[in-house]
Amino acid sequence: MDARARLGEATESGDVPDRADLRLLTKHYLALLEERAPGRSVEVRVPPYAAFQVVEGVRHTRGTPPAVIETDAATWIALATGELGWAAAVEAGTVRASGERTDLAPYLPLG
Repeated sequence: MDARARLGEATESGDVPDRADLRLLTKHYLALLEERAPGRSVEVRVPPYAAFQVVEGVRHTRGTPPAVIETDAATWIALATGELGWAAAVEAGTVRASGERTDLAPYLPLG
């Protein structure tokens, strides 16, 4: 059984998902986003697993980026797979987005 199937089973049964599966899927979907939206103007953070810079625009190199998106792994995976919409996640507060170009709706779902 693959990591996505195990995560789905854990979610459906109310169990806590395996950290290794969360890390694997988080990095996988962030890498797909990086392919779909190349650039370095927006930092997408999914603590504690990863942070990627994506979306074309002014390149960020030091300090706190001017455009930041932060969410948890389960929300990121749900967004990436289309189980959750971008606007709904932002409205619910499970995604925090500040700065220019932080609307990832045009790039989601990823697969």
